[in-house]
Amino acid sequence: MSVAQSPPPRLQMRGITKRFPGVIANDKIDLDVKAGEIHALLGENGAGKTTLMNVLFGLARPDEGEILIDGNPVQIADPADAIARGIGMVHQHFMLIPVLTVAENILLGAETMANPIFLDRSEARRRIIELGKRFGFELDPDAKVETLSVGWQQRVEILKALYRQARILVLDEPTATLTPQETVEVFAVIRRLAAEGHSIIFISHKLYEVLEIADRITVIRRGQVVGSRLPSETNEDDLAALMVGRQVKLAVDRGTSHPAEPVLTVENLKVKSDRGQEVVRGVNFSVRAGEILGIAGVAGNGQDELVEAITGLRRSTEGVVRLAGEDITGWTVRQRREHGLGYVPGDRQKYGLVLGFPISDNLVLTQYYKSPFARGIQKQDAAIEQWAQRTIEEFDIRTPSWAVPAGTLSGGNQQKVIVAREFSRDLKALVLDQPTRGLDVGSIEFIHKQAIGKRDAGTGILLVSAELDEILELSDRIAVMYRGEIVAVVDGRTANKEEIGLLMATGGRAPAKESPTGTSSQPGADPDTIRGGTS
Repeated sequence: MSVAQSPPPRLQMRGITKRFPGVIANDKIDLDVKAGEIHALLGENGAGKTTLMNVLFGLARPDEGEILIDGNPVQIADPADAIARGIGMVHQHFMLIPVLTVAENILLGAETMANPIFLDRSEARRRIIELGKRFGFELDPDAKVETLSVGWQQRVEILKALYRQARILVLDEPTATLTPQETVEVFAVIRRLAAEGHSIIFISHKLYEVLEIADRITVIRRGQVVGSRLPSETNEDDLAALMVGRQVKLAVDRGTSHPAEPVLTVENLKVKSDRGQEVVRGVNFSVRAGEILGIAGVAGNGQDELVEAITGLRRSTEGVVRLAGEDITGWTVRQRREHGLGYVPGDRQKYGLVLGFPISDNLVLTQYYKSPFARGIQKQDAAIEQWAQRTIEEFDIRTPSWAVPAGTLSGGNQQKVIVAREFSRDLKALVLDQPTRGLDVGSIEFIHKQAIGKRDAGTGILLVSAELDEILELSDRIAVMYRGEIVAVVDGRTANKEEIGLLMATGGRAPAKESPTGTSSQPGADPDTIRGGTS
């Protein structure tokens, strides 16, 4: 009597090896994902997760190894080939066009045609509505993406992959910019997908989320698989140690702050967006020497424009910014830096680095014209290289050489270059905008310790982060920003995560029932009718 064989895993990656000059990114990696499984993939920055997923999605060709789908070997030439084979990828940074509708974003590159000339818009709308109902997130296909909350934009990205009939779905940091409430909703969607038979590869640096959502966990360190765990048989400390190769302190001891006089003051600041809309609406706060003031808020509530106005990247329409008592509102970026303002930007590639320059030059971008890095107009290469070697070691920047372009580094190591450059200066005030976005637990631990050290040395720190846990862990005081205003300021040591999350989502008003478009249906929710408090 024959015994029925169990079906092969939905996805098998066997012996995947990928080499780059000076580094083996993937070293004989094996990964299996079953149908209906949520499989978490963990690893430090530069461990090889992104390279492995790029191989799966056709963005990179492996030097060795094979990929099997439903037991059949496949060659994935490019992303179009991956999509055709049922592989979808939702990137951490959304690939959506804000001014287009939900339907237009979903259809891009996968248009449903009525005939060789015309789109079948009615059929496309029907499929989008049907998919939304099936997975429990009904969306208005005609809603503009720019009107949706971040949580609903995340669901549009997932729906876009499902529309292309993805059976294997890679989710890269899917909760990075979500509130706790939105995370709960997205997790419900992910579980429903798995229940329908989809295979989910879940990449996240939030270990508690991985333990909550995953069926299995695979950990990669320095290009190799170092372990696999079931959530019921492990914990955050074990996973962190497996990722980094040592015990990691997940919650930094922030000690007691000793705030002094204000070093950064914002008075009635108003700022417009690129589209001419007022998105910072009369904000007031101060950051004192020796304290960390955290700004909590869902992405898109004016935080970016506020930071740009403080650092000199955007003009304010009204109000004053003071640094150590001096009005710097009209000063240039360099003048602000010279006066002791540091800045770690949220968009590292746009504002933090020159990607084509070597790491050594990026480490002195704000001081290249000063001694010892310059003598008159003559650049001092030896001094720059010596500084780079020391800083790379001190900040554990993973690179084969100081001479390689910054653009060749992983995202986390690019962030370390910026942090190393800014934290190495003597500062009066430091603006940290998403300082650990996309970083692993070891790097987060290091940067958090550095931030506490800067605070204890007397620097006033303004921390802007979409990671509510980071705000709660580091901040001495927390200001919640909602629709361009500060709606509450609370003590960082007694702040409650759920209460802060609710303030972020509603501004302190009773939560509204969300409409299918992802926008609030609450009367009076127009930004013009909402006024918050100040510090």
